[in-house]
Amino acid sequence: MTLRRVNVVILVLLAVAFLIIVQRNLLNLSDFLHKENPDAGVILPFEAEFSPDIRLQTLRKGEEIPVLITAAEERLGAVIAAMNSIYQNSKANVVFTIVTLNDTVDHLKVWLSNTKLKNVKYKIVIFKPELLNGKISKDPQMLEVAKPLTFARFYLPAYIPEAEKAIYLDDDIIIQGDIQELYETNLKPGHAAAFSDDCDSASAKGIVRGAGNQNNYIGFLDFKKVAIKKLGMRANTCSFNPGVIIANLTEWRNQNITGRLEHWMELNMQEDLYSKTLAESITTPPLLIVFYKRHSTIDPMWHVRHLGNTGAGNRYSPQFVKAAKLLHWNGHYKPWGRASSFSDVWDKWFIPDPTGKFHPVRRHTGDN
Repeated sequence: MTLRRVNVVILVLLAVAFLIIVQRNLLNLSDFLHKENPDAGVILPFEAEFSPDIRLQTLRKGEEIPVLITAAEERLGAVIAAMNSIYQNSKANVVFTIVTLNDTVDHLKVWLSNTKLKNVKYKIVIFKPELLNGKISKDPQMLEVAKPLTFARFYLPAYIPEAEKAIYLDDDIIIQGDIQELYETNLKPGHAAAFSDDCDSASAKGIVRGAGNQNNYIGFLDFKKVAIKKLGMRANTCSFNPGVIIANLTEWRNQNITGRLEHWMELNMQEDLYSKTLAESITTPPLLIVFYKRHSTIDPMWHVRHLGNTGAGNRYSPQFVKAAKLLHWNGHYKPWGRASSFSDVWDKWFIPDPTGKFHPVRRHTGDN
């Protein structure tokens, strides 16, 4: 009996040990899967949803390329066209972070899940407008230029916390090259971002010169104000366009870029530092200050601009537009509207809205 009892105890102990080993292996497997798919089950403080098939994507391998783009309800077709042009023109492992507001989420998810973009990797992040309290004016006349989503680029590290480098894109763009090349833009040591200078050769002929001198700092900032004078910046310094940003997020965090941008937003609320001749952008001036002579440059063909300015886009030849790797319809005239230049290029990448809520306005059809 004694020997039998000993054998039973040994067997019980062996069984317990076996169960412990199995449990540990399962936990290790769970940890491994979480590392392989860190997006699964993550709850972010700013609310986020992930594409339903993100864990099934194995076709596009290699380093993830984080791309942040904003999605306003009235411009949702722009986001879809931009994403489609990126996805179709590259085999890179792109993961989109789409920053939007609550009322757009359902529409966006239907559009993505019921079209050829259903296999795109993405996460949807809800922007919190209260972030901007005390930083931008609530004057009704400023609502058009002070739309909350235009400031999402200020918070890149918060929305893509796992990345060391990322791309920010405005929604009114089309990419005709491989975004891997843009992602590999070299940033100089100590630089948190790269932009396209407004004096670069590729887009200079599209710049609308005149009121505001929109290709230099004096077009955006009031150099009569003491706070601006103290910075010692040259008024004729070439400005840059923040519609495309290559960001070193590690440097961005280390240099507290977000906090510094917010500081200048708050100071502008008190002292009105922006140029009165421009009256179009309250997003660009803080960036110009913080990144004054502290940014790298993007290849001009990776940001061909001004296609949305009156007559400016028409200065480009069709051959030049075809060769451009990234087209940007910055300005009043958008490619989904009646009066835009080269809207046919944009049309190639637009995917019709399965809900029927959004469709381009075309002069020849009379659609609206």
